Amino acid sequence: MAISLLVTDRNLNVLGDPILGWTQLTCELNFNAPASGTVAMPARPEYVELLQPGNRLVVVRDKEIWCAGPMEQPQEYQWDLGQNSGVGSVAVTFADDLARVAGYLTYPEPSKTFANQTTGSDVVRKFTTANAETIMRTLVSENCGPTALTARRIEKLVLDAAAGVGTNRTVSTRFEPLLDAVRAAAVSDGLGFRTKQVGSEIRFGVYAPKDLTGTARFSAGLNNLRSVRFTMAAPLATSELVMGGNDPAQQATPANQRAYTEVLSGTAADWYRVEKLIQESGKTDADGELTLAGRLAFGNDNPQASLATETVDTADLRAGRDYGLGDLVSVVLPTGLEIADVVQTIRLEASPDGGERVTSVIGNNDKTTMRATVWTVRDLAYRLGQLEARG
Repeated sequence: MAISLLVTDRNLNVLGDPILGWTQLTCELNFNAPASGTVAMPARPEYVELLQPGNRLVVVRDKEIWCAGPMEQPQEYQWDLGQNSGVGSVAVTFADDLARVAGYLTYPEPSKTFANQTTGSDVVRKFTTANAETIMRTLVSENCGPTALTARRIEKLVLDAAAGVGTNRTVSTRFEPLLDAVRAAAVSDGLGFRTKQVGSEIRFGVYAPKDLTGTARFSAGLNNLRSVRFTMAAPLATSELVMGGNDPAQQATPANQRAYTEVLSGTAADWYRVEKLIQESGKTDADGELTLAGRLAFGNDNPQASLATETVDTADLRAGRDYGLGDLVSVVLPTGLEIADVVQTIRLEASPDGGERVTSVIGNNDKTTMRATVWTVRDLAYRLGQLEARG
């Protein structure tokens, strides 16, 4: 195991010496969401001096940065006389730099301060028929990156080289969480986004996950499948009724009439019709915005078939080397069924005495919206029922 921990300030300057006395480390990298981690160490004065607000923790594994970002809880100190714990212990909760991006809202007029936003009308930041990657990069750059107002810039944050991925779409946003707007641009193409520290820069980049179903396979027989869980429940909606246009309180004119679009999931034939109203004031479907809102809603409302697996690294198949976040991989269930799903989380656990273990979560353990996965879960439930009956 070769793991080292560094502390930097917000400008990425290394502070003090590496932390060598840590006792337990856990770090989860998440697809299109900030990472999260904790590390425990003795509360030595030289360590506590580094664990201050505004500083960052950098986890280096095998000479490469595994995770780097702000300390969200720099100190959780504990001392117990009964346990003869000496100076006591301190735990640090940290994230990656995407957590800082997540702390911003989308200004409708990003070149103006909040106090100087236009008051005469509800201005929105709108990208009309633009490339998805370009939208994502622009949103980050103008709200917290190199082209943002000076007071809103994240130190050392730059845009990574463009990957040249994504198709055209229309996205509108107004004072919503920045990462929500970025995800809206990413979802239709299944794009991923992340931050990474490279030298003295924090780079925000977009990428297209890979289809590795032919090479990244997990099963009990390969000794890299640790657990399988599944649930099945009815959809929350099969018909998204999206209402756009302006607010009812405004005078009805052709320029601000209501707009209505129905987006169907196609699952009503399997279950039954369930309607849900979505309000998207100020938007029309001229550029497909209402349709996109309906499609995004199905991410939560489609049949609640959830299939989650946890894998473990082996010499032949390692996270970060052979597959990464967002990649599509294959899972062979103990029943013989083989499914494909997305790598959602990669988790690193380490201790000086116990070594390290890397596991991955494949599939969303809250809900899976892929129709093929819904049928797989139904088939799995049937087979398990048959097996139980035979027993």
